[in-house]
Amino acid sequence: MKHESWLAKHAASLAGKTVAVSGSTGGLGKELCRYLAHLGAQLVLLDRNQERSEAHERALTAAFPDLSVRRIPLDLADMTSVQKATEKLKALPLDVFIHNAGAYSIPRALTDAGYDNVFQINFVAPYYMIRELLPTLRARGGRVVAVGSIAHRYSKSDAADVDFRTRRAASRVYGNAKRYLMASLYELFREEREASLAIVHPGITFTGITAHYPKVIFAIIKHPMKIIFMKPSKAALSPLLGLFVPTEHLTWIGPRVFDVWGMPRKSRLHSIPKEECKAIAARAQTIYENLKCKP
Repeated sequence: MKHESWLAKHAASLAGKTVAVSGSTGGLGKELCRYLAHLGAQLVLLDRNQERSEAHERALTAAFPDLSVRRIPLDLADMTSVQKATEKLKALPLDVFIHNAGAYSIPRALTDAGYDNVFQINFVAPYYMIRELLPTLRARGGRVVAVGSIAHRYSKSDAADVDFRTRRAASRVYGNAKRYLMASLYELFREEREASLAIVHPGITFTGITAHYPKVIFAIIKHPMKIIFMKPSKAALSPLLGLFVPTEHLTWIGPRVFDVWGMPRKSRLHSIPKEECKAIAARAQTIYENLKCKP
């Protein structure tokens, strides 16, 4: 197990704890699940690709024979899938929900719920799930760990174009969705006393989300990227630390060197004004209420 000395200092046993992880088969998700299994957690793998999820489960149980694993299908671009997965999670003794899944540069489309798919995957669906799971988490003194991104700095929210469906720059569209996720959760948990929140970010790491360049260009740059960017095993320490260190309003956990590289630490966040946080939270509440009203 990599980073054993760090784990010994900053982590603790998760024996008896049920931890659900979205995007569990991605580069960051795989490494995070290995750490969780090492610490004795009971895992719930949430992923849209069931073949990869099954393979991931086999690899985990081969490495950790005593591991308890469940698999729940989850496609964040499909609200029916999101609602079904959420109901299954409500039936479990859930202690931690880690929202790790994300989508960056993908073909754009409107979802059945009426939102830009990048916005739904990165904000609408996880926000809905967290709102619905709060009573379960409160009952167990549980925690939400949400993976944000430094990309939230690339956009400022726009009330006239909430999901940025008119924008084309992938960094801004993705950044807007992450800005919504982070700001809405800060406000949602601001007065929360029974469950807790950790907003985390992995910095820059080489995972599937970075493989959005044209194939020819990516073939040239992927090897230097692997050298320059943090390995997923190191980047996954930020969301892992979120299980043990909560974040107060407008603080987050991430790499200590310019927010992009190094071991994780908690720091203040200065890039989302308090008034914008409140405005985003109000829009998030409306989005949630509209979803609840739909059959």
